[in-house]
Amino acid sequence: MRADAGPARAAGRRTLAYLAVCLVLIGLNLRTVFSSFAAVLPEVTADAGLPGWAVTVLTTVPVTLLGVFAPVAPWLARRFGAERVLLGAMAVLTAGLLLRPVELPAAGHLPALLGGTAACGAAISLCNVLLPGVVKRDFPHRLGLMGGLYTTAICASAALGAGFTYPVFRATGQWTAALWFWALPAAVVLFLFLPLARRARPAPQPRTADGVNVWRSAVAWQVTLFMVLQAMMSFSVFAWLAPILRERGVDGGTAGLIVSASIVLQMLGSLFAPALATRFRDQRAINTVVALMTGGGFALSIFGPLDLIWLWTGLLGLGQGSLTAVALTMIMVRTRGGHTAAHLSGMMQGVGYGVGSTGTLMVGQLHQATGSFAAAGVLFLLVGSLAAVFGYRAGQDRFVGG
Repeated sequence: MRADAGPARAAGRRTLAYLAVCLVLIGLNLRTVFSSFAAVLPEVTADAGLPGWAVTVLTTVPVTLLGVFAPVAPWLARRFGAERVLLGAMAVLTAGLLLRPVELPAAGHLPALLGGTAACGAAISLCNVLLPGVVKRDFPHRLGLMGGLYTTAICASAALGAGFTYPVFRATGQWTAALWFWALPAAVVLFLFLPLARRARPAPQPRTADGVNVWRSAVAWQVTLFMVLQAMMSFSVFAWLAPILRERGVDGGTAGLIVSASIVLQMLGSLFAPALATRFRDQRAINTVVALMTGGGFALSIFGPLDLIWLWTGLLGLGQGSLTAVALTMIMVRTRGGHTAAHLSGMMQGVGYGVGSTGTLMVGQLHQATGSFAAAGVLFLLVGSLAAVFGYRAGQDRFVGG
């Protein structure tokens, strides 16, 4: 048995199938924190009296924390085992979602919003990094299928947050209840994953041949820069697409439906893109096309005729879902083993989300400075073009470490 084989592979097909289900369910909880907040942002801002800086922080900090905590994930996985770290991350995510809407006496909602959002960002960071490594380790002959399933689940979580948060708000009349709702699915996954995590043990240390220093690899840096530009667009869409639509005159309920429809197309893209990408040894064409689709779709959602807004956001959704999926797939197709995949994932997502979080910050700052989202549309035409360039380089048939 390979040194990086994990406990799930050793335990048989039934345990492996259960692990696959749990990984998909974890993915279903990794974006609701972003899209649910965006769906009721005007209501939260008005009721909680949030200043402009707080709105910018709350839309930027979680993404920044995805980068800050990403390099820690491989070390934690070696020490405690990937499954146990994933379990701990789901516990922190559940706690953060419960804390987020709490109103503190004499302090209001802002402290809990900041603390809960930060906890969610840290937890999601660990899950983001460890999921590709576990897939590479336990599903080496099903990379396209499993990569597609868990990235589709991540996109679906964004769709769920965007589509159901506002209806829950309308049904209850309280944005706090709409945000609290998302702690429930996280808690369910926490208990479902508990048996696997309790039985898991840290994997043996890899052989020296798999101990590649990803930080010195040109391939790793090309993949990482591709991820940076992808993250700039993706998280800006999660944070700002609903406010963009509402500023253009779309009511809250319709904006939620448009965002949800866009993210459903993200799910389609994320389901099929990894299978297509892993079918070939070279991914330059698909990386380039989906990057241009995403940047163009984002700009058209801001500049394009409002009568065709479903078309523009549909193009954006299909491109963004495919872009996110192929960026994550690069972790698996550009590495030879699970250990290197975990370290590339930590580097790529640490730098990618850390630097990529500037996208949401820049959109907020440009909007405050200019009073519109027009400058953001120009920005992401440029970002999409750069993503196409680095996606082309990252898609060449090479491996991290040679």
